Amino acid sequence: MPYRTFARSALRTVLASPEPLLRSMVGELPRNDRGHELDVGVGAFLRGIAAQRPKTSSRPLAHLRHEMDHRAPLADFARCALHRVHERDIEIPGAGHSIPVRVYEPGPPTATPRPIVVYFHGGGFCIGSLRSHDGLCSRIARRADCIVVAVEYRLAPEHRFPAAVEDALAAFRWTAAHARALGGDPQRVAVAGDSAGGNLAAVVAWHERARDPRPCFQLLVYPVTDWSHDTESYRLFSEGFLHEADAMMFFRENYLGGCAVSAADPMASVLHAPCVRGAPRAHVVTAGFDPLRDEGERYARKLEAAGVHVDLQCEESLVHGFFSLGGILHTSRRAIDRAIDALARGMRA
Repeated sequence: MPYRTFARSALRTVLASPEPLLRSMVGELPRNDRGHELDVGVGAFLRGIAAQRPKTSSRPLAHLRHEMDHRAPLADFARCALHRVHERDIEIPGAGHSIPVRVYEPGPPTATPRPIVVYFHGGGFCIGSLRSHDGLCSRIARRADCIVVAVEYRLAPEHRFPAAVEDALAAFRWTAAHARALGGDPQRVAVAGDSAGGNLAAVVAWHERARDPRPCFQLLVYPVTDWSHDTESYRLFSEGFLHEADAMMFFRENYLGGCAVSAADPMASVLHAPCVRGAPRAHVVTAGFDPLRDEGERYARKLEAAGVHVDLQCEESLVHGFFSLGGILHTSRRAIDRAIDALARGMRA
């Protein structure tokens, strides 16, 4: 048995222990400001594996990237059986670089072209890759019966803002222009992403709202929408819940530091966009113990106030990063599947 399969199975077995046993291991669980208790499996994960990690800012970036690409997938889904998975480089005229993408095809071509999802991985704009989110992207393709184009955008600090945004916009436009060649429908190209990737998906959906074709739908999973982070959830959950303020400051400095840009620039903080009217339908996912919870929900309300159809899915018992824990936590797995099902419905509405 390959090591990754064994490790994932072992973690899943431990975290699937009877609830009384898990509770005896973790003790009393915290409740958030809305009265919801932290999921017991998440509590066991935090007090066991996650508690052993040193602060993000104290570690070399190379180590963080290696962990994201090689250790984080142990908690993610294994890659689903699909018709085809292939990689290619998008050549961007005049940009001086190409953008690697991985294309997931759930089945053979069909008479009715499938919708396409352009997926942007999380990782604070500094870490993450096609490898870190491979299992998740394959699950989206299979469960939603759609083509997924996963994007390996440029990372900071080697490439600071707005490099990631430029790559995200280029990847969406390339996908829409080549949708038929990919076996997809050019009028049904959605954007999706988690955390930093949720930021990129939201920015692309907002920026392209008046273009043809624009994204048909946006799935935003605990997105970064406001780099000021002036929210109650940021104050309440800044330590002890996997994603901490230390990490956010580290990522902000590497992504925005040294750039002639305000943290309120809507291309960085889409919550500050002057107008979001005309943006595509949205499904926004937040977590009850996440520092980014409130800013994600504020953006959902901003979209709704502008007449955009929005569904909000708050997983009250979970933490930031649960979209990468579907391989070991059944509560994460169910929450992820709810989001994927909303994406599938939204692309076909």
